[in-house]
Amino acid sequence: MTLLSIDFTNLHTVLENLYEEMMPLCGDMLAVSKGLAGLGALFYVAVRVWQSLAQAEPIDVYPLLRPFAIGICILLFPTLVLGTLNNTLGLIVQGTHSMLETQTMDMEKYREQKDKLEREAMLRNPETAYLVSDEEFDRQLDELGWSVGDAATRMGMYMEVGMYNLEKNIRDAFRSLLELLFAAASLLIDTVRTFFLVVLSILGPVAFAFSVWDGFQSTLAQWFTRYISVYLWLPVSDLFSCMLAKIQVLMLQNDILELQSNPDYSVDNSNAVYIIFMLIGIIGYFTVPTVAGWIVQAGGGGNYNRNINRSAVKGGGLAAGAAGSALGNVGGRLRGK
Repeated sequence: MTLLSIDFTNLHTVLENLYEEMMPLCGDMLAVSKGLAGLGALFYVAVRVWQSLAQAEPIDVYPLLRPFAIGICILLFPTLVLGTLNNTLGLIVQGTHSMLETQTMDMEKYREQKDKLEREAMLRNPETAYLVSDEEFDRQLDELGWSVGDAATRMGMYMEVGMYNLEKNIRDAFRSLLELLFAAASLLIDTVRTFFLVVLSILGPVAFAFSVWDGFQSTLAQWFTRYISVYLWLPVSDLFSCMLAKIQVLMLQNDILELQSNPDYSVDNSNAVYIIFMLIGIIGYFTVPTVAGWIVQAGGGGNYNRNINRSAVKGGGLAAGAAGSALGNVGGRLRGK
């Protein structure tokens, strides 16, 4: 299936490159921002100087430096502001991503070991060996004769192999679909994050210019908090993925231990738990903006966070109901219940 072979790592890299390609557009806003900030600085300084003169008070020069400091930030916005923020916050992204890569590599290693042990366990059992081995299937067929009873046994073996392969294919397809939705949820968070960062970066000089005017001073602090909060979506998402990968590693380690010590152990329950955790992960990805907002409190995004979390809960409920219904129907039909 084409969708299931999508390289999501490459798509995340495309979004990162997109952000870098959009950054030169910040320069197009500098001219407008300089004019707006210069006019605001003129009124800002004039009002305070006139107020001090009218009250026969000495002029306090220190507060008057604020518009000039903001003006310097506007002139050097791509390097002084964005460069400093991205380099500092980039260290957090690199740290969380390295943690995720370590857990993912461990998960792949244990998954291969578990699949190998599961196959070996089925091969050791004569009643299930022919389900996973063509050689064993052919050998048992050769041992059968052509009597009516042997013909019925032969037909039953073909049916059992077909049902086993059908059940395995359905289970693998459903797992692949959930893994696709899981990766798509992560990509959705990264796409929205990139869009927010691009808007904040391109219009950042304008926000700085407005902060020079009286009554808009809080714009500067709000821009910083929102930019940092949105930037932290990626490391929070990586930490969530790292936690889920660690859970899967622990589950795989338990399956491996049981397969090595318990010859009657079945991994069907483990596969069901894995599907449940995938559903939890799909829903949990939509809580990333809320968690990032706890780290750096940013106003103005509350409605978005509430709406996206509400949608996640509804979507998760529908997905869980559909998953339970599908698994129940498929399992019942395959087992004849």
